[in-house]
Amino acid sequence: MTCKYFHALAAFALAVPIAGAVPGHAEKSDAGHPETRPFDEESAALAEVAWAFARATINRRRVILVMGANWCHDSRALAGWFETSRFAEMLDQRYELVYVDVGHPQEGDGRNIYIAQGFGVDEIVGTPTVLVLSPEGALLNPETAPSWRNAASRSEDEIFDYFAAFEPE
Repeated sequence: MTCKYFHALAAFALAVPIAGAVPGHAEKSDAGHPETRPFDEESAALAEVAWAFARATINRRRVILVMGANWCHDSRALAGWFETSRFAEMLDQRYELVYVDVGHPQEGDGRNIYIAQGFGVDEIVGTPTVLVLSPEGALLNPETAPSWRNAASRSEDEIFDYFAAFEPE
């Protein structure tokens, strides 16, 4: 993300204070992992991302962008884990979290893909794609960002350890 683009987003975020995405109530799925449906296709995704970066800069945290969809069980599973008290405590201390609905990019019906592209992820090949970013917009996990399309089959500890490994700013 260019510095000029980032500063424009931050200025917009500070001028238009909106609430970030708030996940719904997580419920245990038949597969044994929690699930929730936090992806809102009607949200102002770019504004939510900009606001998250403004908060991250002030609070010296990283940003997690979960590029997913409610139709995707892996997206719902990762969001469900993030709602558990174990994850929520760690995430609240280290990250600003934003859920960005991407529609069906694998079928040519994607949305908000330009947000990922702004951070160097050219396409969404699977959902969720999870971007871990510095407050300045640097992509910290370029190799593993697209690897989350199996989130529902990962263990709680594996997921927790991955996100806990990124130190706050």
